[in-house]
Amino acid sequence: MENAEPTVTVDDLPMKFVVKYLGWEPARGLWGMKHTRKPVDSLVTKARQLPPDIILPRVSLEVTKNGLSYVDITKKTKQAESVKFGVNEISYGVQDLIYTRIFSMIVVTDKSLDEGLTFICHSFACDSNNHARQLTYALAAAFENYAQRMKESKKGMRGRKFAIDLRSPEQQAAQASGDDEETDA
Repeated sequence: MENAEPTVTVDDLPMKFVVKYLGWEPARGLWGMKHTRKPVDSLVTKARQLPPDIILPRVSLEVTKNGLSYVDITKKTKQAESVKFGVNEISYGVQDLIYTRIFSMIVVTDKSLDEGLTFICHSFACDSNNHARQLTYALAAAFENYAQRMKESKKGMRGRKFAIDLRSPEQQAAQASGDDEETDA
């Protein structure tokens, strides 16, 4: 049997993962691999150039119905503060096409408009391709739940858009080699 797609539903949430935080870089758009490519390449390059005695921070990442949060677990001496992103702040999540162990997401922020940082790409290195895929599906389940809650509350989506790319790396590569236009995946 070939690699079966991991199945994650809203009932499986919350889900926790221990991953390495690569960092963040500005993104140039709301969603799509074309907006995560440069940030991921930059973060991977920076990580590879770290001195041998410097390690990437290990974080405990949790996906819930309300969003994603992570806390640094590298240093056990002091209580690290949790970083939280509501599902309504995350516009895109994807398992990277080239570095298939990396999960990235684009966060939309109003706080940094003065600095020109409206879209920020955060990237995490997972232990395996499957963990990166599971993380992507977990965020997709949170998005699905959020959309359902908005529909039920009759508030509508009010212009909020978000996307999760659930195509396998092979499907992404096939689409990318076919043409450079982004799909609604």
